[in-house]
Amino acid sequence: MRRLNEWMRATTAQLQGSVLLQRWRALQARERLALGLLALFVLLALLYLMLWQPARQGVSAARSAFEQERALHAYLQAQAPLARSLVSQPQASLDPARLQGLVTASAAELGLAIERLDSDSDGSLQVSVQSAPFEQLLRWFSRLEQQGVQIAEAGLDRAEGNKVAARLTLRVVQ
Repeated sequence: MRRLNEWMRATTAQLQGSVLLQRWRALQARERLALGLLALFVLLALLYLMLWQPARQGVSAARSAFEQERALHAYLQAQAPLARSLVSQPQASLDPARLQGLVTASAAELGLAIERLDSDSDGSLQVSVQSAPFEQLLRWFSRLEQQGVQIAEAGLDRAEGNKVAARLTLRVVQ
């Protein structure tokens, strides 16, 4: 406590001798009032810019994200019956021996060029597809799944011109 009192006296003495305090005392009352009001205005402006405005922007961004998530949830709820009906439909059955022929034929129909085809002992097929537009690859994936082919693994590499090269492991859905 004694040290605190000593520190307070030293600080007060230093403040009393400061040039800034002497200038403040030399100002007229109306100039002091104007500077005080200016300081209050600057303090309020800083509080607004550094605290209130970022908080308001954060709340606005959170509301926007919440509305997007709510719309996504409503869409998913609306599409749930369709998804359930698709799951309950039987998948097309495919003979594993015909997998390679189906893959090459469906790729050729969509204009996809297959670089390499390797058959594995477990009945899966490793396929490397040359760079093609991503939408075209998605249509091919969809067509394969409709015909009873499962994409077990997929590796996609971006190429120039919005194209994608693909390495796939395909299996017949059991």
